[in-house]
Amino acid sequence: MRTSLRPLDPLRPEQRDASDPQALIWLSASAGTGKTHVLTARVLRLLLGGAAPETILCLTFTKAGAAEMAERIHRRLAHWAGLRDEDALKRDLTRLGEASDPEALARARRLFARVLDAPGGGLRIQTIHAFCQSLLAGFPAEAGLTPGFRPIEGREEAALARRTLAESQAERLDIADKAMVAAALGAVDQIGEG
Repeated sequence: MRTSLRPLDPLRPEQRDASDPQALIWLSASAGTGKTHVLTARVLRLLLGGAAPETILCLTFTKAGAAEMAERIHRRLAHWAGLRDEDALKRDLTRLGEASDPEALARARRLFARVLDAPGGGLRIQTIHAFCQSLLAGFPAEAGLTPGFRPIEGREEAALARRTLAESQAERLDIADKAMVAAALGAVDQIGEG
């Protein structure tokens, strides 16, 4: 697989420190300041250091952030796997703060296949919500949930919100005919689905 990708941007000293897998860090910065670049570098350095892909978990706030990080990592690894220019690969590894000896170059070239072949789908890069949902799905009884539960989304969520609002208004207005309210709510739900 041959891919074209520009060289890694050099890491500033504080970014290199934050990307060091041996360091405990808390990374907080405004949008567009290079957080994804630093976190991507950190994952690449973890992999270069021998971490098993399936042991790496990256959590983001948004689906877009998770997708962006996964794409950057996979594109870089694919690029390294097909890169014929040894000097370019050495520059990338040096910019990460990693060794660029022949063994390191060979290891970098094998990482893409290692990630793709890893048990459980390899790297886990997901939102905090998706991670928590997977924990709840794995331990429903411990969380007090019915096994096989699923979160509500979209139309179902909107219908529940309308129903809850209508019920609270009915209680507030002390409407005696709860059956009439239930029928009206059913009609509202059907209209909302149409």
